[in-house]
Amino acid sequence: MGRPLRVLEAASVDVSGGAFERRIRLDGPRDLERVAQAVEEMRRRIVEELSASKAREVLLERQAEELDAQTLELKRSNAELEQFAYVASHDLQEPLRKIASFCQLLEKRYGDQLDDRAKQYIDFAVDGAKRMQILINDLLTFSRVGRVGEELIPVALDDVLDRALGNLSVVLEETGARVVREGPLPTVTGDVTTLTMLWQNLIGNAVKFRHPDRPPEIAVRCEAEPEDGQWRLTVQDNGIGIEPEFREKVFIIFQRLHGRDEYEGTGIGLAVCRKIVEHHGG
Repeated sequence: MGRPLRVLEAASVDVSGGAFERRIRLDGPRDLERVAQAVEEMRRRIVEELSASKAREVLLERQAEELDAQTLELKRSNAELEQFAYVASHDLQEPLRKIASFCQLLEKRYGDQLDDRAKQYIDFAVDGAKRMQILINDLLTFSRVGRVGEELIPVALDDVLDRALGNLSVVLEETGARVVREGPLPTVTGDVTTLTMLWQNLIGNAVKFRHPDRPPEIAVRCEAEPEDGQWRLTVQDNGIGIEPEFREKVFIIFQRLHGRDEYEGTGIGLAVCRKIVEHHGG
């Protein structure tokens, strides 16, 4: 019995010292064999757990490398986006300004020599150039939402809503719109500029698509979502509404449900709203 006991003792010392590669022999007296079996089972479980731990470590390292690569790609894309913003704001808009200016100058200097159709063509050219400038500016706004490096700070939503209402004060007064705030709004972590833009776009849309027979009534409310600790913010109005089958479509860039002769705009406003909400984790 002495030799099997010494073998078991040596194996136990190996296991306690971190040497798990050698299997433990299960021979000798029955009682000693049961002890050896228990130690061997312990050694086997430790080996399995170590293998699983190493596999997890390898997976985490690979995920960290992939995340680093994605971060670099995001920075590169952001740099390209900044370059696009510069080109769009200067190199593309400058020719449009010249087209509009020269067309207006042409009409001013030679208007008495032009017939009504020629003047109409000039008006078309000027209007097209101006609409293209508006479209470019809206595209720039869309592209700038969620840029890397934006500072996210505690933002009182009541304050940014007040700012948005101030920006819309003229149109609210002209249309007789009434905005009702149903209780105080929370403070969230976010970007002041884009959150102001969010309120302004949503309330501006409610005013734009108002019902012709009644002044706009716009309700702003906030409810806590206890299951995930988030806030549900709602802007509700009494306007013309959106049919259920189009409620997803209106948040896609350039999607319009009405012609330009009915409602002005480029079809980007709600897409910007969606991008702002998603950027803030919504």
